[in-house]
Amino acid sequence: MIKSMTGYGRSQNVVDGMNITVEVKSVNHRYFEFSSKLPRNYGFLDEKLKSFFMGKLTRGKMECYVTVESVEEPDIIVEVNHPLVKSYLDAYKSISETYFLENDVKVTDIVKAPDVLMIRKQAADEDRIWSAVKEVASDALSKFIEMREIEGGRLKDDVDSRLDFILGCVEKVEERSPETVKEYNEKLLARLTEMLGDVHIEESRILTEAAIFADKIAVAEETVRLRSHIDQMRVYLSSDEATGKKMDFLVQEMNREANTIGSKGNDVQIARIVVDIKAEIEKIREQIQNIE
Repeated sequence: MIKSMTGYGRSQNVVDGMNITVEVKSVNHRYFEFSSKLPRNYGFLDEKLKSFFMGKLTRGKMECYVTVESVEEPDIIVEVNHPLVKSYLDAYKSISETYFLENDVKVTDIVKAPDVLMIRKQAADEDRIWSAVKEVASDALSKFIEMREIEGGRLKDDVDSRLDFILGCVEKVEERSPETVKEYNEKLLARLTEMLGDVHIEESRILTEAAIFADKIAVAEETVRLRSHIDQMRVYLSSDEATGKKMDFLVQEMNREANTIGSKGNDVQIARIVVDIKAEIEKIREQIQNIE
């Protein structure tokens, strides 16, 4: 099943004491491009997430947003600078003994002293955090892929219907092309009769001229190739692989065949049919720009 490059997925869960939210979205892009918005001090997740998603998306511009909050134990640690506390206490005792003052120092007095309490952030366990984030990211990815497949199905149906329309136009061209030769024969004979009057006209000369004209305006090769391109496009639409680039190339080939038919057809009706074909090809081209 083809997939759209447009998708969105979001998941939130508490894993290993962390409340984690992962949100991913993507839009069409010629190649794969990844960017992330992560909490401060969690930059190490960027490359891990990029590698994780890269295997699931070959084309598209993907954005990933992650939040991580601790719900069990704080990641801030308060430590006591015991050597400094001892120095303060010795200083208070010295002052008390030297100046005959009561040594009534309290804990609250000590902790207010500069640098007695040291606050530091607990070192992050990168493997533990990544394992938890990956679990939530996997769920977000599943929802993301599901949306892309649904959108891909809509694109497939639309392109399929347009291919049916083009195929119908090709049949009209194939039916009309022999008629143009017949009409040319009739016009040629009428013109020669008008010019030469009762003079005998060799039928072989007329047939030769008609054959030259028929060869000049023949579009059978182009319609056969156009039919082949339509068949190949349907194969790509049913493929489980990323075929967006291949379909883009195929659309160019379809447009080239349509242009050739238009230039060789030498007929107003065929020209109008070709206009309809090219209009549908352009609509298909716009649609497959969003197919992976």
